[in-house]
Amino acid sequence: MFLADFQRLPPVARGSVADGLAAAIDTVAQGAAPTHAFLRYGWYAAALAAYGGHARTVLVEEDGEPTLALPLVGVGPALLRLAAVPGCYWPFRSFPLARRAGEATIRAALSTLAGAVNGLRIGPVYDDDAAAMPLIAAARASGWAVLDRFVADSWLLDMAALQAEGSWPRGSTLRKNRFHEKHLAAHGAPDWRFLAGTDWPAAFDALAAVEQASWIAARTDGSDAKFTATGHGAFWRAAAADPVIAGMLRAALLTIDGSPAAFSFDLDAGNLKYAIANSYDPAYAKHSPGKLLYYRNLVEALGRGIARVDWGAGDSGYKQVIGAERGPAIRDWLLLRPGLPALAGRLARGVWRRSGH
Repeated sequence: MFLADFQRLPPVARGSVADGLAAAIDTVAQGAAPTHAFLRYGWYAAALAAYGGHARTVLVEEDGEPTLALPLVGVGPALLRLAAVPGCYWPFRSFPLARRAGEATIRAALSTLAGAVNGLRIGPVYDDDAAAMPLIAAARASGWAVLDRFVADSWLLDMAALQAEGSWPRGSTLRKNRFHEKHLAAHGAPDWRFLAGTDWPAAFDALAAVEQASWIAARTDGSDAKFTATGHGAFWRAAAADPVIAGMLRAALLTIDGSPAAFSFDLDAGNLKYAIANSYDPAYAKHSPGKLLYYRNLVEALGRGIARVDWGAGDSGYKQVIGAERGPAIRDWLLLRPGLPALAGRLARGVWRRSGH
């Protein structure tokens, strides 16, 4: 017989639910889109340690190889059997899906989910999310109720394209920055540093010091600060315990006479930089330390091969000045399995949608 006489069988995908976080999460993340490579075991373990919850993992194998890992934590009354994807809101909440995964993986994931929960919340995620969108599309086609609520628009900066056009960064901007840097030195000796890898988790203390001096501490209860003990500091310190994740975390730090004055914190995924947080001490506000730092940060990243920056949501003014353009919308999704859950979901669609921003 000739090779052409053999018929290739369709891939066989099998789903299961593991109690706790499955070690195979890392295997799937390694084969996922670069944008999702940080969604590792350590990422979800950090979320559980910081925010609580007991995890299960929907794991799908296609021809014996892990292709999807979907961690779940219960939400609401246990009787309702509702779950959510755990994690951190920055840059988004999703799960790893191997690039080699086919339709069989998605079908097996949905079938396994239907036996494990009545409903699943995924999000916030982007409208082009490499893992969530295939699952959402398949759920809709399979009779699940699919509810979405708008959270915000994202903003994207294509540095490589703008530089190729010769329009970024503008010479006028660099001249203004040099002017402000000169006057900033009147406060003390400025030092510009770039943090990565083994700098974590110790370097989070410097970022927290900036937040504690910033407007977020003066005008709010501080719970939304990224790196303080009263904010989300426990998450980031735990996530950085995974050396792969730590290798993706980057920050630019400005100190004045050795004291932290401003920072810009990011997560690099392939040639994409997620701009997660930036802040500055208002004592230096007159000289725009935040602006000076993030321009230095972006130029340094461009030199390392970072082509695009995902600025996420919020405060579009300064992002547009930099050159960012509106990107995919960010939404929260609720998937309710066929039957009574789906019927209830369709009746509550308006309530869910109005609860967004």
